[in-house]
Amino acid sequence: MTPPEPRRRKPPKEPVSVLADTLLARLTTVYPGAADAHRAQGSAAYMKGVAPFLGIRTSDRRALSRSVLDGTPQPEEADCTAVALRCWQLPEREYHYFAVDYLRRYVGRCTPGFLPVVRYLITTVPWWDTVDALAAHVVGPLVAADEELVAAMDEWIGDEHLWTARTALLHQLRYKEATDAERLFRYCLRQSGHPDFFIRKAIGWSLREYAKTAPDAVRCFVGDARDRLSPLSVREALKNF
Repeated sequence: MTPPEPRRRKPPKEPVSVLADTLLARLTTVYPGAADAHRAQGSAAYMKGVAPFLGIRTSDRRALSRSVLDGTPQPEEADCTAVALRCWQLPEREYHYFAVDYLRRYVGRCTPGFLPVVRYLITTVPWWDTVDALAAHVVGPLVAADEELVAAMDEWIGDEHLWTARTALLHQLRYKEATDAERLFRYCLRQSGHPDFFIRKAIGWSLREYAKTAPDAVRCFVGDARDRLSPLSVREALKNF
């Protein structure tokens, strides 16, 4: 199912950042030089036209990103904000990937106050390729570092924007033994009747991942909730059993 048109969120204020100036100047110089129009067309089609692409191979993009970062200092939170927002202003998806990778690398430099910035990224030009990485590798660590953000996840799971709800479902994806199972199961039940593929898939994925740590708990939950979960969610949750 095609997701509904996301509502527009007002972008956070972009802070002044000399580091962002340096990185974006380098980035917008080296990335276009590696563009491949034919590959770009295929990438855009694969991602259902969510954004245009430059057509850079993943391995090449990562190598170029290392050259962009070479010699630059660790950022402060304001730098992370500026880099992410400025990358998101550029249309080609590879710039968004750079921002996601940058935030994954430096999420430990950010405070709970960074969460609204991530929410803006999640709900702007949203698709699974950026949302899932932000959920597991940026939102997840932010919440793990400050338990007060759990309340934000309790809000996000009921959000009308499917990508925000999907993020809440997936933010514990890498928690393993630290997973709050009660909250995970409650979130799955909260969205069990959602009609969209991406929510149903996320329910199954989050359960399947937790099953690597607590298989009996997941098996029992799915058994008890089978009549409420979609067949897709059940199939995904039990895929490794």
